[in-house]
Amino acid sequence: MTNYNQVYINGKWVAPSSTDTIEVWDSTDESVMATIPSCTAKEVDLAAKAARAAFDSWSALDAQERGKYMSRIGDGLAARMDEIASAISRETGMTKFLSQMIQVGLPINSFKQAAAIAENYSYSREVGSSLVVREPIGVVGCITPWNYPLHQIAAKVAFAMAAGCTVVLKPSEIAPIDAFILAEVIDEIGLPAGVFNMITGTGPVVGEAMSAHADVDMMSFTGSTRAGRRVSQVSAETIKKVALELGGKSANIICADLDTETFAKAVSSGVGKAFLNSGQTCSALTRMLVPKARLEEAEAILTAAGNAVVVGDPFEQTTHLGPLASAAQRDRVNGFIQKGIDEGAKVLVGGVGVPEGVSKGYYVKPTIFSNVTTSMTIAQEEIFGPVLSVIAYNDEEDAIRIANDTVYGLAGGVWAADKDHAIAIARRMRTGQVEVNGGAYNANAPFGGYKQSGIGREYGDYGFEEFLEIKSMQL
Repeated sequence: MTNYNQVYINGKWVAPSSTDTIEVWDSTDESVMATIPSCTAKEVDLAAKAARAAFDSWSALDAQERGKYMSRIGDGLAARMDEIASAISRETGMTKFLSQMIQVGLPINSFKQAAAIAENYSYSREVGSSLVVREPIGVVGCITPWNYPLHQIAAKVAFAMAAGCTVVLKPSEIAPIDAFILAEVIDEIGLPAGVFNMITGTGPVVGEAMSAHADVDMMSFTGSTRAGRRVSQVSAETIKKVALELGGKSANIICADLDTETFAKAVSSGVGKAFLNSGQTCSALTRMLVPKARLEEAEAILTAAGNAVVVGDPFEQTTHLGPLASAAQRDRVNGFIQKGIDEGAKVLVGGVGVPEGVSKGYYVKPTIFSNVTTSMTIAQEEIFGPVLSVIAYNDEEDAIRIANDTVYGLAGGVWAADKDHAIAIARRMRTGQVEVNGGAYNANAPFGGYKQSGIGREYGDYGFEEFLEIKSMQL
């Protein structure tokens, strides 16, 4: 077990004022794998003031130089890839293979991409008689979740720092070890003091203090819609800019015109799209919409695909799905599965309880429901576990209506025989990103949501611009 007893403020490791600690649990065997400091508003104040003091010099630094720092951080993370991936697999339950590729590979890409954008971005342009310039917004408070911990940290920290901002990071207390490793990497490469600050603690204490602090110019938050609403409310007192990446209940429309082979491919691949990271993915395609006339065909494919999913130790190569991140999450997901049964959905695969062959760890049965209606809880609320709801539709208009019939709008998918037809449907889906005929994830494309899925975008040029203010100079 590792005991972290310091946090990173103003270029130094410092002991917090409180001796309170938070336990970090191993999702695979339910043991305590680490303890971290439970900081207070005092540490938030110190970190915010350090970030404020560092802002003028960091923002004035040539963008090429800022980019070089980001690139070196990426290299430092790459050197510790195996260590970081193993820690995140234990924290979140993601299989080790995917942790290396996603949980560490994508953050490395973010630091490298942020470096490239900073070095090549056009920070000014002439508009008539005016010179319009983009400048860093200031001190950015970053609050990140536990499901893709380092990936979400990089989405904020890399792009904010590359843009010339200084940051105060509060990582999730459920999966914080990668944040400590990132801070070690940043310390080793000699990033100027105060540009990056990392404090640990709970949302109600540290998150509230960050959102309220007068020296913080912007809050960037990823997590639940409920918590995001609170960040917005507190930030409004000081009129901060707020960027939010929140929940999702994303629809995957399988069109009626697919041939038998493509239909089977679309339906079976949809299981993986719902179950990625044991369903602990905000953009997971957790509602599959299939034509009523082909529902039985879909159910047969789904049953076979669901039963083929291997649940077990995330460090075993044969494992598809590991455990959930916490006991609370396991109990929450089982509660939703029971709710689905109680409300009359048909269980094709899984159900309440523990999968066969596991005795320890926060495991649940991967579950697929059919005969789901839009009024059911499992069709409306984000479950954040390996639960797929299959909803039958009458025609294309009905499918689009169902897809848009939630408070969320984060992601989506559509499969159709004709690509242009699929794109036309995708355009009508009120959501931030749509996979068309299985289109691959693009780590440099903008990511974010409509409606209660959030405000703003992350990654690429669009994510970079979130951290820039616009100034007009009339010449």
